[in-house]
Amino acid sequence: MAASYKFEIYKDKSGEFRFRFRAPNGEKMFASEGYSNKASAKSTIKSIVKHVAKAEIDDVSKAGKTKDKPAKKKKKSKKK
Repeated sequence: MAASYKFEIYKDKSGEFRFRFRAPNGEKMFASEGYSNKASAKSTIKSIVKHVAKAEIDDVSKAGKTKDKPAKKKKKSKKK
């Protein structure tokens, strides 16, 4: 059987439930915040699965819209 993408639900050191999404090669692609109960973590996973196909990509990195400024030169301190 071929490996597949999957959500893993686990309990962190502080006792909160979290989930991570893994690629077929085992790489962690993203992880969640902590939830006080497992039902909330499961509900969030279901919401992601339901809505992800309709999600838009909003690139807020503003690449190409700002000009890179040259780094400021550090002033040499005068030693006494």
